[in-house]
Amino acid sequence: MSHFFASALMAASLIAASANASSANDNLKTAIFAGGCFWCVEKDFDHVKGVVETISGYSGGNTNENVTYKNHSADKHREVVKITYDSSKVSYDQLLDIFWRSVDPTDGGGQFCDRGHSYTTAIYTLNDEQAKLAAASKAKLEADKILSDPIQTEIAPAMPFFAAEDYHQDYYKKNPIRYKYYRYACARDERIERVWGEQAHKGIMK
Repeated sequence: MSHFFASALMAASLIAASANASSANDNLKTAIFAGGCFWCVEKDFDHVKGVVETISGYSGGNTNENVTYKNHSADKHREVVKITYDSSKVSYDQLLDIFWRSVDPTDGGGQFCDRGHSYTTAIYTLNDEQAKLAAASKAKLEADKILSDPIQTEIAPAMPFFAAEDYHQDYYKKNPIRYKYYRYACARDERIERVWGEQAHKGIMK
């Protein structure tokens, strides 16, 4: 093979690789959900097909700097999880369906044993399309009357996201025994199963 053709093939290979990488990056999208304790939301969505990354954090509050675990509640931030997902493998609509069935959306005072605004549920939308899909998803649940009580989950435009401290990230992996005890003691799964029945945790791999 001549030097010219070898160089041409290498160039074509590099162009194809670059195009594939660009296409893959175009498929990466973001969703932000508040579902009570972010340790649990992070763990649940780490077990959803198509989810690439989850980051626990704070959002939705009154301040835009120096948000920490110690002050997020006083500043009206919620515990949230920022989810990066591959839209060629899972859609935002599907993530919404999974989110609803991983929380108690009828509880306006918190989630499970965790009480207060910072633990309430919310869907933070990043664009008009997400806002439209989230509203339609909520309206469908209400129309289908799957839940016995009104939905309390807020749908609102996304505000600045602040990553939580390192010790909160992947907590269920770093502290598996403590995490399992907390989740059990908080009766999270028990309540979700009571609210959703057979639909509880739909889309979350065991």
